[in-house]
Amino acid sequence: MALQAPFFGKREPETFGLRQNLTNTPPPLARTPPMNTNPVESPAVTAAPAAAAEAPVKTTGSTLTVGPNIKLKGVEITDCDTLVVEGTVEATMDSRLMQITSAGAFKGSADIDIAEIHGAFDGELTVRDKLVIYATGKVTGKVRYGKLVIEEGGQLSGEIAFGTNKSASTKAPLQAIV
Repeated sequence: MALQAPFFGKREPETFGLRQNLTNTPPPLARTPPMNTNPVESPAVTAAPAAAAEAPVKTTGSTLTVGPNIKLKGVEITDCDTLVVEGTVEATMDSRLMQITSAGAFKGSADIDIAEIHGAFDGELTVRDKLVIYATGKVTGKVRYGKLVIEEGGQLSGEIAFGTNKSASTKAPLQAIV
């Protein structure tokens, strides 16, 4: 029992103080660079922070990626901002953005703000804002959309309706291969 004291005892206060000092130090890029009198090197010093500031920051929220050769079946996906389908998904979902890669397939029903289809979608799809079907994409089933973009070679078939409101939509059976 004498061995338990070092493992389960209280930590000494100096340990916490030392960690706080390490974590409160500013990152190296936040420090001001030393004065440089060489005019050739000055643009290089200022260009590095500017390039870091221009890099796109991905702030899409919660993302679910179903990787290649993965099969996700019989689920309801909620509270997901972005769904990236590289494998196969059979589900019901409500999300902001859905991206189906050329090797990906989705079967089921989905309520989405923006859908980008490179692969296959089969089922009931409601796109509140914009549906984009790329050249390798194929969408079949009951589809409602706000805006529609079909790249040459993209396929759309089934019951197609403009508008996401069921009562105000204009329904027309459509078989389109562009």
